[in-house]
Amino acid sequence: MLTRQGTSGLAAGIIALVVGRVFGVVELFIIGAAFVVAVVLALVFVHVRRPNISALRWMHPTVLVAGDTGRVDLQLEHHGNVRSTSFELAERVSRANVTDHVARLSIAPLSRGTRSSAGYQLPTTTRGLVRLGPLVVETRDPLGIARSTKTIADIDTVTVAPKTFLLDMPVLGQGALGRQLVVQARRLGPGEFHGLRTYVDGDEPRSIDWKASARSEDLLVKEYTVEGVRRCTVVFDADPSSYLDGGGFERAITASASLVHSAEQAGLTTRFVTAGGIDLRGPETGANTLRVLARIEPDGSELGMLDRDPGEGLGLMILVTGSHRSGGWRAIQAIVDPTLTVIGVTTDERSTANIGVSSRTEEEFVDSWRALNGASSTRAVSTPTDAVDSRPAAGVR
Repeated sequence: MLTRQGTSGLAAGIIALVVGRVFGVVELFIIGAAFVVAVVLALVFVHVRRPNISALRWMHPTVLVAGDTGRVDLQLEHHGNVRSTSFELAERVSRANVTDHVARLSIAPLSRGTRSSAGYQLPTTTRGLVRLGPLVVETRDPLGIARSTKTIADIDTVTVAPKTFLLDMPVLGQGALGRQLVVQARRLGPGEFHGLRTYVDGDEPRSIDWKASARSEDLLVKEYTVEGVRRCTVVFDADPSSYLDGGGFERAITASASLVHSAEQAGLTTRFVTAGGIDLRGPETGANTLRVLARIEPDGSELGMLDRDPGEGLGLMILVTGSHRSGGWRAIQAIVDPTLTVIGVTTDERSTANIGVSSRTEEEFVDSWRALNGASSTRAVSTPTDAVDSRPAAGVR
């Protein structure tokens, strides 16, 4: 294939040949022939010296989180019978709604059987899918007249998971949420029998174990275990009309990912629900949720009726939405379940509920959750390496 310079040279050579022939100008004829010969030699050069390269592509780390900078490493091997000329690798990096970028890497000549490596950085500002490739090797002649291209690695897709914060889950009696959970625990009645202790002022007389007290010098009361939170359902409102702009939608994704990840890390039975009939449960809820949230787009379909999670014990039902006027907020208010505590996370307005979280910024989300739980610390973390199935990109030999 001729470059722009090669095409211009060929055209000039042909014109010089024609003019020299018509008017009998030997010098023009020689110049035209030189241009044409140079183009032919350039085409032969890039064909003969084209490197026979195979490539493998690897991503580091294997899972990317929004805001991280990854690295794409290319493992190269030359299989040709002669030493290659210097060449260039070109790989297209594309994201949705973002102008494509082409990564270009210059490679020095390689001897037969030689292995080499090259790489480039891959910044990720937002969640989503990043498409890499195809990887093309380009060979040019020394004068830049001709070039040869060959695809040596196919297209691979890298999943960029949303940012997550590791949050402390509520503890009974701690913070406003913990006190609310204590009230609900009492409504459910005592848990399993734990043991006996000495009676103190304020204990309920009906908790006294009279048989055990008769064999002791003191009055003894029965103690029961009080179950903490055992279940957590996170509901993400994907309706674009619930948010003022795209910023609120993206903050809602970060909040949802953080809550699901934190609940699973705390050992709670975790569930994630959003529009389009997505209802994730089971041991892989956290990983599957991150896959969904990495790709999710605004969806105007209604959440519909939210059914009760059939699990036992106290549970949290957390709705992440734009405001208290959204359809998702109305849907969650219709739930009547004495074992569930409903929490609203609003991204576009300050929460006015007694048990609510404001998320107009990521910092406010973290601080508001801490205040609600009376927690002493909250720390930001990257997504676990096994959370998203983002395989190392494999090249094609």
